[in-house]
Amino acid sequence: MNELLARILDAHGGVERWTRYEKVEATIVSGGGLFALKGVLQDSAPRRMTVWLHEERSSVLPYGAPDQRTMFTPERIAIEKLDGAVVAERYAPRDSFAGHQMTTPWDPLHRAYFNGEALWTYLTTPFLLAMDGVRVEETEPWREGEETWRVLRACFPASIETHCLVQDFYFGADLMLRRHDYTVNIAGGLAAAQLMSTYAEADGIRLPTKRRAYGRGPDRRPILDMLLVSIEISDVNFFSSSLLTVQNQKGVSPW
Repeated sequence: MNELLARILDAHGGVERWTRYEKVEATIVSGGGLFALKGVLQDSAPRRMTVWLHEERSSVLPYGAPDQRTMFTPERIAIEKLDGAVVAERYAPRDSFAGHQMTTPWDPLHRAYFNGEALWTYLTTPFLLAMDGVRVEETEPWREGEETWRVLRACFPASIETHCLVQDFYFGADLMLRRHDYTVNIAGGLAAAQLMSTYAEADGIRLPTKRRAYGRGPDRRPILDMLLVSIEISDVNFFSSSLLTVQNQKGVSPW
């Protein structure tokens, strides 16, 4: 493993602890100008996000109605009732974005897909960078004011659905994530720089709770008057397989 990445993972709670957990749940509140560009309403109501840590799978509740949730995997996006009844679904969902540009409208399944792949990426970072098939190398450091941020460039395999195949992750002297650069391929290759702040610890894992994704200019700097997406994260809980078994025995929903 890359030496810098190994230190970063230790600073975020450690691989040994991470591998003991099966999923994470968090309350999210999202906003930003991207949703208006896509013709979809984005209210400030909190939603509960569930992300599986060792497979690409995620769900958000509620979605479209109080008794509905999404279910995302790379092969399928679906809107379901809480009892599992399918409201709408789409297989090979990335193909439905072919030809999309920044202002191409989204339908509910497009939006559900974006939420699923984006939040799965964010809530598994930085441990995502150590997954099978992900290649990581350190690139030129970035000077931000009085700070110098070290940069890891990740090349993702095609089997992982994420914003794009090559992404840059910036870490401060404390090894915490400061910034994440990518292009949103499903929105015409829109270049974004996402800034992170306000770290918290949940069940021994550290993660940023405020995320702001801005358009990224040709000078690689965020365009601060072009807020694409904002995300507030709270109430984070990590669950091990043993705890999930107890919940299932008590009749608690695994979602």
